[in-house]
Amino acid sequence: MEPLNARSMLDAATSAAAKPADQPFVERRRRLTPAALEVVNQKVARAYSPIVIAGFVRLADFTLLSLVGITLYVGYVMPLSGFNWVYPAEVVAVAVAAVICFQAADIYQVQLFRGQLRQMTRMISSWSFVFLLFIGISFFAKYGSEISRLWLAAFYFLGLAALIAERLVLRSLVRGWARQGRLDRRTIVVGSDSNGEQLVEALEGQEDSDIHVLGVFDDRNDSRALDTCAGAQKLGKVDDIVEFARRTRVDLVLFALPISAETRILEMLKKLWVLPVDIRLSAHTNKLRFRPRSYSYLGEVPTLDVFEAPITDWDLVMKWLFDRVVGSLALLAALPVMGLVALAVKLDSPGPVLFRQKRFGFNNERIDVYKFRSMYHHQADPTASKVVTKNDPRVTRVGRFIRKTSLDELPQLFNVVFSGNLSLVGPRPHAVQGKLQSRLFDEAVDGYFARHRVKPGITGWAQINGWRGEIDNEEKIQKRVEFDLYYIENWSVLFDLYILLKTPISLLTKNENAY
Repeated sequence: MEPLNARSMLDAATSAAAKPADQPFVERRRRLTPAALEVVNQKVARAYSPIVIAGFVRLADFTLLSLVGITLYVGYVMPLSGFNWVYPAEVVAVAVAAVICFQAADIYQVQLFRGQLRQMTRMISSWSFVFLLFIGISFFAKYGSEISRLWLAAFYFLGLAALIAERLVLRSLVRGWARQGRLDRRTIVVGSDSNGEQLVEALEGQEDSDIHVLGVFDDRNDSRALDTCAGAQKLGKVDDIVEFARRTRVDLVLFALPISAETRILEMLKKLWVLPVDIRLSAHTNKLRFRPRSYSYLGEVPTLDVFEAPITDWDLVMKWLFDRVVGSLALLAALPVMGLVALAVKLDSPGPVLFRQKRFGFNNERIDVYKFRSMYHHQADPTASKVVTKNDPRVTRVGRFIRKTSLDELPQLFNVVFSGNLSLVGPRPHAVQGKLQSRLFDEAVDGYFARHRVKPGITGWAQINGWRGEIDNEEKIQKRVEFDLYYIENWSVLFDLYILLKTPISLLTKNENAY
């Protein structure tokens, strides 16, 4: 099934009768300054992780060298002398040693991929060193007479040519990504005083820096607060940062405030830690000095890590693969059950089979989540402004069963596999108008939006521990947030797998709050 076809089927199943029941949704947004809006309205490309890029280049180097060596062996040596295990073993060993030497020469840096001379000279010298090393090892191990000199020379020169060609292609790709802003760390600086100005100057003055300063934020309106810091414009107050970061890509929040301003920094961190970004404290202008290992560096600018964005780089790749592979298998396995549920929903009451509801996604984005319709169509509540309670008259007979067993959530596998706005495991995506009594969830629980630092999931740590279904008191929403934050801080692929395996048991034993 093609993604576009699946999406068309979902739209057709929901749109025909969904509009009459839709309710107007008014999104609460903080008003940003004109300068901030100008940045928000700029087109921003998705970021590529330099760590992942470097990892794929290592893999490409190993694969390319192995292919060159094996191809030369199969095409030239084997027809003359038959199979000899020494050749394949030496090819693999040379490829592994080359990658290790390239790493030691420090050429697996995205900044170096943009250039040409430095990486080429380092690569040629490292590749030559590897060959000299293996020629010496072969001589002392008395395998020199068994290895074809012509094959060895061809492997050296063709391997070098392949590496140079690969680097030229990589250089073109990386430069294109750099022009698109995919390799930039989009940074905002907190503090628009002289410290902030010095910090921006230090960041912008570095050669081959990946830091792109979007602007500065400061609560002060007196003479200490500058309108521009070394060319970086003041975009608003600290309270504006959360809304700003939700409307455009921000990768790093950097405090230019001195460590002595501890109280102010803590107050600001309480507001900003809910964002899925790195937060650091600049030590550029601080007189207090720690051991070098205590710092992380932005080029030559020392910083102290405060919060790190969760599930990044290779962790993000692993989670993406887990969702796509396991999600596709789960969708195939669930199709017969989904067909029976769809038939039961259709026969039970008039209206569409599927129901589309607005939910909170990653970084507070609004996403459409698919469910089997469990309410009478004319009483549908797309924004979940009214909580479903026990014996709710809006819920159909089939709806009670599929809600109790969570079968109504199965169509969210389409979100995982095709839309990609849901994960298999993560904090459950609450409805945008979900309320505890008369208060929205984010008003009832401090730090509620920190749940949205990762992509939401079909099932989660809170759900398998019994915190699912109706939310009728403050403890239930607080516990959900508490378990969700524990999951975010302790994520691993094995943790996801454990939660998935535990979910069916939890649905049978911990469903007293599901109506």
